[in-house]
Amino acid sequence: MSATDSARRLYGFHYLLQVAARYRRPLMRANVLAVSATLISVPVPLLLPLMVDEVLLDNPGVLVGFMQMVFPSAWHGAVLFILAIALLTMVMRLANWFLVNRYSLIFYRVAKSMIYHVRRRLLWHFTYVSVAEYEQLGSGAVSARLVNDLQTLDNFLSQSVSRFIVSVLSIAAVAVVLLLMHWPLALFLLFLNPVVIFFTAVVGKRIKELKRKENKSVEIFQQALDETLMAMRQFRIANRDQHYLKRITGFARRLRDDSAAFIWRSDKSSRLSFLIFLVGFDLFRAIGMLMVLFSDLSIGQMIAVFGYLWFMLTPLQEVLGIQYLWFAAKAALARVNGLLAMQREPQYTMRRNPFADGGTCKIEVRNLCLSYTAQPMVHDAVRFVFHDAEAPALHAAYWGDAARQKVLDRVNLSIPSGEKVALVGASGGGKSTFIHTLLGLYPPDSGTILYGGVAIEEIGYTVVRENVACVLQTAALFNDSIRENLSLGVLFDEACLWTALKTACLDDFIRGLPAGLDTPVGVQGLKLSGGQRQRLAIARALLSEPSILILDEATSAVDSATEQRIYKRLFDVFADKTMLIVAHRLSAVRQADHIYVFEGGRVAEQGAHNDLIRERGLYHNLFASQT
Repeated sequence: MSATDSARRLYGFHYLLQVAARYRRPLMRANVLAVSATLISVPVPLLLPLMVDEVLLDNPGVLVGFMQMVFPSAWHGAVLFILAIALLTMVMRLANWFLVNRYSLIFYRVAKSMIYHVRRRLLWHFTYVSVAEYEQLGSGAVSARLVNDLQTLDNFLSQSVSRFIVSVLSIAAVAVVLLLMHWPLALFLLFLNPVVIFFTAVVGKRIKELKRKENKSVEIFQQALDETLMAMRQFRIANRDQHYLKRITGFARRLRDDSAAFIWRSDKSSRLSFLIFLVGFDLFRAIGMLMVLFSDLSIGQMIAVFGYLWFMLTPLQEVLGIQYLWFAAKAALARVNGLLAMQREPQYTMRRNPFADGGTCKIEVRNLCLSYTAQPMVHDAVRFVFHDAEAPALHAAYWGDAARQKVLDRVNLSIPSGEKVALVGASGGGKSTFIHTLLGLYPPDSGTILYGGVAIEEIGYTVVRENVACVLQTAALFNDSIRENLSLGVLFDEACLWTALKTACLDDFIRGLPAGLDTPVGVQGLKLSGGQRQRLAIARALLSEPSILILDEATSAVDSATEQRIYKRLFDVFADKTMLIVAHRLSAVRQADHIYVFEGGRVAEQGAHNDLIRERGLYHNLFASQT
């Protein structure tokens, strides 16, 4: 995919505006409510101060004249006028409170819907992202961006946008009122506000960088925490849990420092901005008093201006705070775009389907090459443990020239239709990587993969994965029932479930459970043994009725007797279908028709089962230590 296509998919605030346009009607209603709330609240600071001039200083004006028309003459008097205006201000404040709550609710709902749209698009994006790219970034980094960064963006949209509209409207309305009352004093006040806002914007650029560092700290900490908690059982058995918890503590310490720096600097900037405003306010009060002495500004008007000054304090602080949220939202959006920029696996349109007849087919691989890139998360972890300046050198010293390591090197093999093939070799020889490449999980650097003589580019990965089932050594299980872990959301007849469990030699165990198929398996299947988890994964693969079955160390945790029964049943079920078996045990490959020996990412040796094991000493070299 070109860089242009990638950039076109990235988020920007213009894109968010396009999403917001879908909610045009509720947003228009919210804006009407916001304008109404502003119009109601703006006159409030003016009413009671004007009573100073009209009642206390005995200078009747518009308000007193209006009340004399409304109320009977027997009621007229200072007490009535003051209490009536006080009651009116209370009603107006209550109406403003009601309208603010209504438009805030609409903004919150729209913002939540927009974030849902973004999160949904990101989740669907992961259905196309290359597994190698996802594994390189790490689950902790992905979850941190999907949760923390989108929450930052959510806060900006749901709180800041609604507050910004009302704040700007309030400041503008107050400016109009002050200009009508006394324009020289109003101009001074209006000049003071941009100075404070400009100063805050300059400081906010530094806040943006601190927020970026805090987000990165959260990502590193969450990645390490997820990995450690998932492996806590192994660490506890090895008595190394304290070591890894100490490692996480180091990441937590860095998170503490970065978070404290961000919060302290943000709070410091806010208080400094407020200090500047207070200094201006004191200066403004002094000027207001001088205006009473040397101009036509009345005492009541002066008090009203002071009231408007405090009235503007809240919207001004909202505008200042929005700047920090804006910088934080921009940083969060950039990190979210990092997910969208992840490399997608190639998307191929199905033009020919070698599995169309429901049978099996031949597998061919020609000059297949694949390389891995060193994970950047390791560099980040080193950076967080040591000083930033030392991290690149330490990273280079750790990885050396292995930053780009060739894992598959010109692999060539051919598996006839219906043949049972074993892939053997020492750990790290490239067997599992080869399997993942057959399924398109790792896009190869070069080479060709063919099913039934048709290149995988003409079949498409979706069709391949619908017809080629793979059982990995580590079974991925959800914290749900056995039934859900078997079906993965697909509706199967219960008889099919029990047939698959019987083939995997797990039916007797499931029948003995009080809840049967509805028994929960726990987080990552911790309520099951390792062998039971593997057999559950085998049964799950059988339910898809695959044309080709791949077993990648799928019985490594099963005892030898049970393993022999499983393979006997599998060979009966898949008697006429192609099977690939990756294993280190001799018992797992005894019935294979052909054996390929992987070494250093290449097929070092191949041949019939009996030839390699008996005549060439393969049994002694690979399996003797396991007898």
